Amino acid sequence: MSRVVADAAKVRVPATSANLGPGFDSLGLALGIHDDVTVRAGTSPGASVEVTGEGAGTLPTGEDHLVVRAIRMGLEAVGAPQVGLSLSCVNRIPHGRGLGSSAAASVAGLLAARALVPPAVAQPGGPLDDDAVLALATELEGHPDNAAPALLGGATVAWTDDELGPRAARLRLDESLRVTVFVPATTLSTRLARGALPATVPHAVAARNAGRAALLVHALGGAPELFLPGTVDALHQEARRDQMPQTLALVDALRERGVPAVVSGAGPTVLAFATLGETEAAAIAADGWDVRTPAIDLTGATARALV
Repeated sequence: MSRVVADAAKVRVPATSANLGPGFDSLGLALGIHDDVTVRAGTSPGASVEVTGEGAGTLPTGEDHLVVRAIRMGLEAVGAPQVGLSLSCVNRIPHGRGLGSSAAASVAGLLAARALVPPAVAQPGGPLDDDAVLALATELEGHPDNAAPALLGGATVAWTDDELGPRAARLRLDESLRVTVFVPATTLSTRLARGALPATVPHAVAARNAGRAALLVHALGGAPELFLPGTVDALHQEARRDQMPQTLALVDALRERGVPAVVSGAGPTVLAFATLGETEAAAIAADGWDVRTPAIDLTGATARALV
């Protein structure tokens, strides 16, 4: 059994872009768009959540909130008693846009739980070390491609080991890498996007994607001239065209101009491996896109106890 030793904690967690084209359910990148969560533990039962920014007025404000559910899961994992929770969430990560908002919430809650209990739980092999957090976040998410970069920062590759479960590793990342994201006003649920995918794919398609994903890893590490061929996907993006035609049309328009562009996660956001100026972006994208140039978050989620 463990115990809650801190009265409050503060967590910052980044947005993420998964898949990055051919790296379906495996590659991810942490972006400098952050949610901030302050958690206070008390003796009163239940949970209350105040949300400002993205999701305000639409997200649950009690036990059903994903951050609360993740905190509960983290406390249970270390054998700590469940406590009353008061949360303040300042959300900047767009919801339902393919930028990892749910993974960010899952990781934020688990790290908040880690900050509330004795530090030993985060030591390698502890019940809330990074491997354990990734496994629990994957249990909430269904797959680790967004949770891994949210937790570790930078670019990551995630996989599932038959014995050890979800695992992830940081990839070498060129310091000069810059990205532009095109965020639409429309949303698309991950569940619907995944429902458009075929149950099986030909071996030739799988082989093509595997080669391009390997090439993309090389490009990320310092071969920017290979981003355009390294971001070619044959597995999932085209299958989703009917669900987000404007997204795929923008990807096509960018790539025709030599800009390596992909669908971010399940969409409908578009991510380009380049920094596009306001004039250039406006010339390519139609009205209705929020164009941003976030930094790459090299740190990942952070959490600290408050005194």
